Amino acid sequence: MEIAILGLGCFWGPEIKFSKLDGVAKTEVGYCGGNSDKTNYKEVCSGATNHAEVVKLEFDPNIISYENILEHFFKFHDPTTLNSQGPDFGTQYRSEIFYTNDDQKNIAEKMVKKENIKLSGKVVTKISLTKNYCVAEEYHQKYLEKR
Repeated sequence: MEIAILGLGCFWGPEIKFSKLDGVAKTEVGYCGGNSDKTNYKEVCSGATNHAEVVKLEFDPNIISYENILEHFFKFHDPTTLNSQGPDFGTQYRSEIFYTNDDQKNIAEKMVKKENIKLSGKVVTKISLTKNYCVAEEYHQKYLEKR
């Protein structure tokens, strides 16, 4: 199993979409890229923590490749809007790919370049090393209970 961590706006909708893909064994909502390894929704919304809302995926690369995960990432949101998706605005809603190793970084760079060609250079998706990931505890348990 491998891990992918992706910021593509509010995490609820993308989490559901990714959970339906063959090869994705587990999904989790959380925050990544911020200044500390512990935060909460209120702090993230203040803009002071520098975290992005993210979906963390555990996937089987024998069934779905990281490249295919990123193809879905670009389909599931608008990578040309800076710090917003739909009605949600703020740096926590940014488009960002958090890589866990050099292979993921290289694939992400290739995919962003490819998408940028399709979208006339308008892609604002960041590529960053995974840093300070934390689960959205205050929402994750409530959400799991509803499933």
